[in-house]
Amino acid sequence: MEQTINILKKHGISPSYQRVKIFGYLMETKTHPTAYDIFAKFKSEIPSLSKTTVYNVLSALKEKNLVNEVHIEGHETRFDAEMRQHGHFKCSVCGQVSDLFLTQDLNQILSQKLVIQDIQFNVTGICNQCLTLQNNN
Repeated sequence: MEQTINILKKHGISPSYQRVKIFGYLMETKTHPTAYDIFAKFKSEIPSLSKTTVYNVLSALKEKNLVNEVHIEGHETRFDAEMRQHGHFKCSVCGQVSDLFLTQDLNQILSQKLVIQDIQFNVTGICNQCLTLQNNN
């Protein structure tokens, strides 16, 4: 929790209880939650929490480049605190989203003459767990 507070302060964000909880959760989880997922997770723990507060916290974190919005499907916005260049894999059976990292620098792959500021790639398929379940049935 102390690390979360220090990062927020370093980026000029006042570490309110809601901000610390939401950002800490995003740093720990690899599930790429939606704003609603975050709201549902903390609603019983923080009864005063509103969806608006969640959206405002996420907006502040995004503005300070502490989280990325991830658009895997057109209608769904997820949030990710992993700031290294990477892509995402979404299982078409269970819906789980996980990170995909390339072993080579994308800047070298694409061009030596461009300054690339953002790269997003998304892959859909069937995860190992769902494949195993399908093969056992």
